[in-house]
Amino acid sequence: MKISYVSKLLILLLIVLQISCQSKYNEQRLQPQQSEQIQQNEWTNLIDKELSQWDNYLSYRHKESYNGDQPTDELGNIISPIGANKDAYGVFTVIEENDEQLLRISGEIYGCVSTKKEYQNYHLTLKVKWGDEIFDPRKKKLKDSGLLYHSIGPNGAEHWRSWMMSQEFQIMQGHFGDFWSQANSAIDIRAYPPESVMSAIADESQPFLSIGYDEKIPHYCMRSANYEKPQGEWNTLDLICFENKSIHKVNGEIVMILKNSRYTQEGKKIPMEKGKLQLQSEAAEVFFKDIKIRKLEALPAEYVQYYE
Repeated sequence: MKISYVSKLLILLLIVLQISCQSKYNEQRLQPQQSEQIQQNEWTNLIDKELSQWDNYLSYRHKESYNGDQPTDELGNIISPIGANKDAYGVFTVIEENDEQLLRISGEIYGCVSTKKEYQNYHLTLKVKWGDEIFDPRKKKLKDSGLLYHSIGPNGAEHWRSWMMSQEFQIMQGHFGDFWSQANSAIDIRAYPPESVMSAIADESQPFLSIGYDEKIPHYCMRSANYEKPQGEWNTLDLICFENKSIHKVNGEIVMILKNSRYTQEGKKIPMEKGKLQLQSEAAEVFFKDIKIRKLEALPAEYVQYYE
């Protein structure tokens, strides 16, 4: 049987209409998923007056003579750390300045605030500036604090008996963005290798070096350049973490490119891609504000080139 030209045209129109309806259906079906993804990517504010999203931990008023051993009193008795959520000293307080809520960390006693939640695959941003006070054992040294990420396990796991095992985004005068491994952690960093008394120095043009616990290069890598603002001015820090990768940014500049975050346990290297966030109390007065975090569904496109 022959099909007329008109019949062929009608069949073609029906096919086009069916494809159009199916496309519209698929678009409507995906809208809730897209809305959910947008909602996931909204910023969450981590500061409020009660610090309701944070715990705190205080260890010791460390002295110049501290060598990593548990402190003792004059009779040689071991002194216990102050402990978790026992801040009767006002080390961690929220104050208001120009209608903004600021987290003040006095630095008088070593310790930290740590998020109650663990985070994975995120962009964290915050603003930080130095106060005026400084305490033993750093009265004659640079002001010091830090942002610790992928924090897991108990507090007091490292040399200063104050923080969890973690990766550190250093906050120190002249050294914003340095890396320190805490306890048994390690990571790979694009950096020039160390030589003699000189440390490894981050640089995006260099291959990745393994740095940290149980590696040939222990503990530390210096940031690529100093972008810190003068005393009293706010600095913006950004930490981008996706899967095993992380980026340290200071005032809009990339200062370190990292990957293969891990820790060692009983001789085995274990991926370390999720954990709490900690802000250190480390013998210097420091202020934080605009601490915000958002979920990442993928590594942002502008950073992919650094891992190719």
